[in-house]
Amino acid sequence: MDLTATIAAAVVLLLLAVLCGWRGARPSNVLKGPRMVPWRPLMMVCVVAFMLMLVHLVNLLGVETGNQTRY
Repeated sequence: MDLTATIAAAVVLLLLAVLCGWRGARPSNVLKGPRMVPWRPLMMVCVVAFMLMLVHLVNLLGVETGNQTRY
């Protein structure tokens, strides 16, 4: 992925994580029944994917991450 696509994906994932966090923090309505969408696990998936995009963005900017063994 190039730099533009990585930044766009990171922004979308961050917005989705905030939306899922907001929806998961709302009080449940007993009259409507149980929630059918698991908002908090979806938020965590978005946060993990956002962190992966951040690492990829840092790698695109020239910083080497990962296992750096020197002999």
